Amino acid sequence: MQKLTNKEEEIMHILWKLKKAFVKEVMAEIIEDQPHYNTLSTIIRNLEEKGYVSYNAFGNTHQYYPIVTLEDYRKRFMNTAIDNYFNSSYKNMVSFFAKEEKITADELREILAMIEQKQ
Repeated sequence: MQKLTNKEEEIMHILWKLKKAFVKEVMAEIIEDQPHYNTLSTIIRNLEEKGYVSYNAFGNTHQYYPIVTLEDYRKRFMNTAIDNYFNSSYKNMVSFFAKEEKITADELREILAMIEQKQ
């Protein structure tokens, strides 16, 4: 799975949300920094070349759909981030968020309860 640019990732989130879409429908979902239609079309074709999307052809027009699930992408992204930024340690990751006050003690207790229930 090739790494996505920020713009490609933004487009993938739109396609995951819409499930199937023409370029103009993707364009309608972009609120800030809307690219030119041809630029967006090129980005989507790049996603196809990278193996993230495929399409159904309707004459000269294509309806695109994701072939990589959000869950698969999330797993890959999180594993890479944990490897690169937290020395492959989930403990270091959770500790980071606790120090940054992005997670509360109650949330940590909920996570612990979820872990214990799976055992």
